[in-house]
Amino acid sequence: MTSPSPAVAAPGAAPAHSQARPMTVREALSSPALLRTEVLAGLVVALAMIPEVLSFSALIGVSPAVGLFTAAIMAITLSVVGGRPAMVTAAAGATALVVAPVYQEHEAAAGNGLDYLVATVLLAGVLQVVLAALGVAKLMRFIPRSVMTGFVNALAILIFTAQMPHLLGPEASWMVWPLCAAGIALLIIVPRITTAIPAPLITIIVLTLFVVIARWDVADVADQGELPQSLPDLFIPHVPLTLATLQEIFPYALGMALVGLMETLLTAKLVDDVTDTHSSKPREAFGQGIGNIVAALFGGQGGCAMVGQTVVSVKDARARSRVSTFLAGTFLLILVVLAGDIIGRIPMVALAAVMIMVCVSTVDWHSVRPSTLRRMPIPETLVMLVTVIATVLTHNLAVGVGLGVLTAIVLFARRVAHLVRIEPVWETDIDGDGTVDVRRYRVSGQLFFASSNDLVYQFDYAGDPATVIIDLTDADVWDASTVASLDAVQGKYRDRGKEARIIGLDGASAERLERLSGRLGA
Repeated sequence: MTSPSPAVAAPGAAPAHSQARPMTVREALSSPALLRTEVLAGLVVALAMIPEVLSFSALIGVSPAVGLFTAAIMAITLSVVGGRPAMVTAAAGATALVVAPVYQEHEAAAGNGLDYLVATVLLAGVLQVVLAALGVAKLMRFIPRSVMTGFVNALAILIFTAQMPHLLGPEASWMVWPLCAAGIALLIIVPRITTAIPAPLITIIVLTLFVVIARWDVADVADQGELPQSLPDLFIPHVPLTLATLQEIFPYALGMALVGLMETLLTAKLVDDVTDTHSSKPREAFGQGIGNIVAALFGGQGGCAMVGQTVVSVKDARARSRVSTFLAGTFLLILVVLAGDIIGRIPMVALAAVMIMVCVSTVDWHSVRPSTLRRMPIPETLVMLVTVIATVLTHNLAVGVGLGVLTAIVLFARRVAHLVRIEPVWETDIDGDGTVDVRRYRVSGQLFFASSNDLVYQFDYAGDPATVIIDLTDADVWDASTVASLDAVQGKYRDRGKEARIIGLDGASAERLERLSGRLGA
């Protein structure tokens, strides 16, 4: 599937000098070419969301209508309040995994699982708004590139494996294989002929018509569950307003809030890179909270950014503005309510073929080339592998990213800890009589808990003269562990009747030493 380079604007796009910011709604509406691209992108994304959303609803155990309406409502809401244009937000697998136990437990016990599910999603939305106000989006700067690479590659694997039931499942027949091959061929060939209509849309239409005309018996969208016949109503969850209820749903709500924000912000950064534009991450975090609140008020299961559908939107369909996201939600509502019978005839293998090619375009192939792996430092490759393996094993992007970041922190601390150098220098004839009066230790590097723990063993307490200078001009003091180590060094010299003076610090390091020295206990 051929995708335009991020640096190349879509036909009719604004001049290159304006590409530092996303396309505005006014710009999209003022150009027929751009508007056509946005409309077609919205339609493609709406179709691509259906199989994923249905599977996530099944994962929780709710009816297909819950997931479909969640997807439509969140897409429309985020097109207004979100910070990342062209990014698709809907009912997602990562959040479904978190909240599924709440629904299943209460549905089995008292038949009120949806009430507790909606209450959990409402609370998660409120928590996301609070986290956005606290600046959680700024934490994105602490996610290394190797974790981002692992996130992208793991996502491609998860999307690919999610399509396997449509090709290898018990309901799959031999007919799905030639249909899948034909779909992939269309997705490769069509962009070489025309980009006026997105290749995924042409592929879905052609395969659907073929299956209907040939009367091939393959699984279709209607087989995944009953589609809704009317628009959703307001839904107020009937749960006890007690502390016990809050204590029960809070851990799930917090988990959903954190997982949803992490996947959303990573997706937003991915789209920033693909489109060569910058978006507001704090606004996106705030918008996610509002989107979940609105979805819950209509009985939705909540969600977050959908990376696969976002890739379809921005890379395959070349969407760049909020218009495509708004239309994706609108088209989805129209399709499932007014054209449910037609949508139900779409073969699942056609949608699977689209998502398989999304996987191909999602993988960072450069990162797994042998030449790249040979040049890349081993710790960087290890961080990427940890992220991929943890994500694939847990089917949870948040767990994978969290472990990847933790691994990166540990390896970084280990590397930096070995960069501290201590150089002893004798300073002779201080008083002009040829005697040795002072010994200077020049310390260079970053002093923190990992690098300063063995600092106390680097000095010759017995052999040094009465005066010792510890020169930290080329060093920085970062934490209380380092201050405690320096206190211990001075204490050992003091016990021998000698003086150890610390010099060379300035700024925050000097302030930290002055504030903590002698106040940290034994």
